Amino acid sequence: MTEAPATAPLAEVDRPARNVPAFNGHSVWAMYRFQMVRFFRTIGESLATPVITTALYFVVFGSAIGSRMAPIVPGLEYGSFLVPGLIMLSIFTNSIFNASFGIYFPKFTGTIYELLSAPVSYLEIVIAFVGAAATKSVILGLVILATAYLFVPVTILHPVEMVIFLILVSFAFSLFGFIIGIWAQSFEQLNFIPMLIVTPLTFLGGAFYTIDMLPEAWQGIAQLNPVVHLISGYRWAFFGLEGDNVVLSLGVTAAFTLVLLGIVSWMFKTGYRLKN
Repeated sequence: MTEAPATAPLAEVDRPARNVPAFNGHSVWAMYRFQMVRFFRTIGESLATPVITTALYFVVFGSAIGSRMAPIVPGLEYGSFLVPGLIMLSIFTNSIFNASFGIYFPKFTGTIYELLSAPVSYLEIVIAFVGAAATKSVILGLVILATAYLFVPVTILHPVEMVIFLILVSFAFSLFGFIIGIWAQSFEQLNFIPMLIVTPLTFLGGAFYTIDMLPEAWQGIAQLNPVVHLISGYRWAFFGLEGDNVVLSLGVTAAFTLVLLGIVSWMFKTGYRLKN
């Protein structure tokens, strides 16, 4: 009597490879549309808070304080000077929030496993989630820009560069928020890094002033803050100020994005806080 062959362990059984296309555009569009539908479902609440906050900045800083101080840039009202910085402030915070919550909520509900087991690549997941968060931020930035026109005169000398810079920064910080959403294990941790790191760097990044207004010792330290270069480059797109180095700003944005892409790639390859 011959013995039955031993059953191979489950891990050693050859499984047929799934026929996944090189790039599944339908899946990307489905995930992207799901994120955007949720945004448009609550678009009133999503846009009301930043619009009201921006209006208060212009009333308090632009009118009440700005009218009592000498112009930071000759020939430019302080309220107008604030516009690029305020848009960047909103872009930073909302990009991080939208992307981090977008990926953390499936982890919280357990639906992340369905997403990871679906025939979609990690690149497609990142494009859909980060792209949706960046789209929301771009819409928000344009709405804030339209709000600014109601309070102060706004001039955009380089509109094409302004839009390109807006998209790049929105994508970069949405990618940063995506990483935070994967890293976070509680709702409290979602706000930990934005409140502890991003907010201080943003307020020290020259949104309400120029770096040359700081003491000389602090000017060198401020140059190490990447937010300084992002706001400086975006302000150049509006006013074309000579002191704003747009090439350096774009370089900082590109380097920041590449580092974040490397971190996301490592997270998906190792399954860091995704598969357990």
